[in-house]
Amino acid sequence: MPQESSPPTSPEHQPPQSDRLLRDILQSAQATEHQLQRLNSHKLITAYNSTSQLLTIQFMKGAAFGLGSVIGATVFVSLIIYLLSQVAFLPIIGEWIKIILEEIHK
Repeated sequence: MPQESSPPTSPEHQPPQSDRLLRDILQSAQATEHQLQRLNSHKLITAYNSTSQLLTIQFMKGAAFGLGSVIGATVFVSLIIYLLSQVAFLPIIGEWIKIILEEIHK
């Protein structure tokens, strides 16, 4: 039995659908390369290449987190103290709340 020979695989003999597929793959690869170049040139990514900039950014992030935590805790504790002072007139837990408020004000 004679074997069927496969069609030539050189670029000149590829069917048009293969050409379209290759063009789509090439365009996709070029678009990906372009996006990677844009990402690598982004200010945040380039900051990670410099130790001094990285330390500055991390310090600022830490300071902002610390300041936000202190402000948030202050608001939260103030709100709790205010609510407890409004409940101080209750006979059962009023004395207990007065003791807590006195300790806080010391």
